[in-house]
Formats: sequence, structure tokens, C-alpha cells
Amino acid sequence: MFSVNRLTVLPPQIADLEREASAQGFNFVGRLIDEWRVGSNRFDKPGECLLGITDNGTLVGIGGLNVDPYVTDGFTARLRRLYVANAFRRRGIGEALVLELLQNASKHFRQVRLSTDTESAAAFYSRLGFWAVEDETATHVKVL
Repeated sequence: MFSVNRLTVLPPQIADLEREASAQGFNFVGRLIDEWRVGSNRFDKPGECLLGITDNGTLVGIGGLNVDPYVTDGFTARLRRLYVANAFRRRGIGEALVLELLQNASKHFRQVRLSTDTESAAAFYSRLGFWAVEDETATHVKVL
């Protein structure tokens, strides 16, 4: 049974996600861990959150919501560091995680932006209502 939980500490299992992500050429889980350790991003500003999704107690996905550092209007969030373990993809986990992040965002923000560099992720976000944009700091946006 899957459950989505707000994380206030990084669970030890994040190391497993980081190893898998890194092996696939994705360095953003490692950046999440590094930024958390030095305190530069703990997803703790107003409206921000870091969510983990577990399957029977095993961490299988993670994703966060930050105030967008590239937009200074105070009403724009950024979806960041979203990763689902390979064995758990195409089972609705990523969608559940994004929808929960968007639900949280809707309480504080007017839009959510993100940046991705893979076609599969771009298609995933488009299915969830994000629009592709041409911007130096984002590839997709969703108005809430």
C-alpha cells in the first residue's frame, strides 16, 4: 500500500534512491541530499514541502516544492527533485506525488514551474496539465 508523507528529515533510504538515480545519469537526488545537509534547501519556507512516497514502508519516490528562485513575484512555486524508483514507475506513483505537491502548492501559490531535460518526463508533466514554455529557467508551467 502506497502512502505519501511530508518529510521533515531525510530518511536513510534516500541513499538507495540516490544510487539508482545517479546510475541513470540523474544527479538531482544527490543535490537534494547535499543541499539538505548544508541547510541551503530544506523545503521549509512558507508553502514549501518535501514529500516521500512509500510502499509498505520502503521509500520509492520523492519530490519537493520550493518557492521558485527565478521568479520573485512570491506566487510562483517550483517542482523539484522528483524521482520515482525504476521498479515502481508506470504505477501511478509519480502522478500521485505530483498531484499531492500541486494540492499543497494551491494553498500558497498561483503557478508551478519546473525544468526537465528528458522527453519522457516532459510527456509525463504534459499529461498532468503542465504547458511547455520557452524560458531559460523552466521548461513547463501549470497555472493553479
